[in-house]
Amino acid sequence: MLNHLLTALPSFFAYFGVAVLLIAAFLLVYVNVTPYQEFALIRAGNPAAAVSLSGALLGFAMPVANAIAHSDTLADLAAWGGIAGVVQILAYLAARFTCPQLNEDIPAGKMASAIFLAALSVCVGLINAACMSY
Repeated sequence: MLNHLLTALPSFFAYFGVAVLLIAAFLLVYVNVTPYQEFALIRAGNPAAAVSLSGALLGFAMPVANAIAHSDTLADLAAWGGIAGVVQILAYLAARFTCPQLNEDIPAGKMASAIFLAALSVCVGLINAACMSY
């Protein structure tokens, strides 16, 4: 048991490290695609920004977690993580197209728009994760 754990530990840290890098890269891209400053809004106590960004993060993390479970290599994980990020950005752009006032609603703290965006992100992430069962 202990020998198996010690043997598997390097793979755990490698996959975990790549996942953390993917999440950091996704966050960097996502907050630069949106026209508002999520982290500044969150620090200022804007719950709409927190809800919408949390939904995007969850929507991205689900397919990344699925890719970790099914990947044979770190490159495979990175590739599927990149696809998951692109899909989440497209989901945001679709929400923005559907609700043009979204760019004003989130900074204004309007929760209805934030909940819609978060739910859309989580739904897309769930479907994205299911599609990655290759």
